Amino acid sequence: MKFKTNINCGNCVKAVKGFLNDVRGLESWEVNTDHPDKILTVKGEQLQEADVIEAVEDAGFDISPLATSGQ
Repeated sequence: MKFKTNINCGNCVKAVKGFLNDVRGLESWEVNTDHPDKILTVKGEQLQEADVIEAVEDAGFDISPLATSGQ
């Protein structure tokens, strides 16, 4: 799953880390802070999009799903 966020620096990544690491089913995640849309990519089994969105919003950041082909 990919999301557009406003997680734009290393400190922001650190701030959201604990929230994302608590998401059930999430195996790995990364934020491309060099991309204009600050793309968050998450991977995991039985991962719920709503759980990822809630975690990022709870950390104080904006997030919206990106439409991707094949999903």
